[in-house]
Amino acid sequence: MRTLDEVHATLQIAKLNVDDLKPVIHCLSFGENVSSGDYCLMELDETLCKHIEAGKSLVIRGDKDEHAVLCSEDKTYDLKIADTSNLLLFIPDCKTPDHFPEDLPCQNLILSQISGFSSCYWELRRCRPKVKKLKKLLMDNTYEGPDSENERNSTEQMYSTDDLLERIQASKQELLNQLQVIHACKIEGYWRILEFDYEMKIMGHITQLVDSESWSFSKVPLSVCLEELGPLEPKEMIEHCLNCYGKRYTEEAGDIYFALNEDKVCRATAQMLLQNAVKFNLSEFQEVWQQSVPEGMTTRLDQLKGLALVDRSSRPETIFLLKVEDLPEDTQERFNCLFGMREKWTEEAVAPYIRDLCGEKQTIGALLTKYARTSMQNGVKVYNSRRPVAT
Repeated sequence: MRTLDEVHATLQIAKLNVDDLKPVIHCLSFGENVSSGDYCLMELDETLCKHIEAGKSLVIRGDKDEHAVLCSEDKTYDLKIADTSNLLLFIPDCKTPDHFPEDLPCQNLILSQISGFSSCYWELRRCRPKVKKLKKLLMDNTYEGPDSENERNSTEQMYSTDDLLERIQASKQELLNQLQVIHACKIEGYWRILEFDYEMKIMGHITQLVDSESWSFSKVPLSVCLEELGPLEPKEMIEHCLNCYGKRYTEEAGDIYFALNEDKVCRATAQMLLQNAVKFNLSEFQEVWQQSVPEGMTTRLDQLKGLALVDRSSRPETIFLLKVEDLPEDTQERFNCLFGMREKWTEEAVAPYIRDLCGEKQTIGALLTKYARTSMQNGVKVYNSRRPVAT
């Protein structure tokens, strides 16, 4: 270990003025059996630092065949190794200049031991949660009603929230949000998706009751729905469907009502009509669709964004089911799939199928600029692939 006199002698040889330096001098030495593989460094932004300092945890998630992500309570981050040309030293209890008063009277020598070193660190970048696998897992064991449950094989896999957090690369809040998006419900502690025809059957009961009672779609009483429809279906499933297709509110007297969402009901009806057809004549579909929704609701094609695609180039014009959730999760693969399906897209047509790919501050226009070329077709701006696409 060096003494203060030896340090001053070294400074003199280096022609450095002691008065120009900080009053605290660190004398570094390597401890025994120091290895670069003993530690990993991770660079955290201010938000994640406060998260850790508050005693909260960060979790690394991913199966063996997946690229690892790091999750806080409500956000997901990509983990990438960043190399640095400077050697990063790990020094326990290291004192930096801000730990000392500015008016230290004389030079101070601190002996510090290096316990590890590294030439790289983990870099975090905010990313979208990887939730595509979620619906696939739950679709393996859909809920088709109490009668079907009695016949269900008890060995079929079911998932609790903790089970899903072990399998899905997303924060807990992002996972719960996505479970709500895909209309999952908790049955006896496990997350299940209602089989779509069963879900539509319950919605049929609800809309028929609304019609027979002459209720407004904006004021559907929960208690009466449960009382009238309870003998037909489990009350939990009736309330679940009301939550999926309506907005819950409570009046001053404490009575709970739901305002049915016209767009959601019309969209689900369209999916029911399109799911068994390869293509549908557009004008015929619009007629059947309007006849199929509850009286008083109006169908519009803009209700089908991200669910169905209209082909204006065919004669007659057609429409077919194309759900955004069925497309690849990777951005480049998504664009390859879309351009393989259709060579040129308008921004209006493609936007519903790429909106979920946009980063935190990224716009659809910026995404198209990166992955597509623009051209004009009959005075309309269209986008095509930047690279050859296999059809």
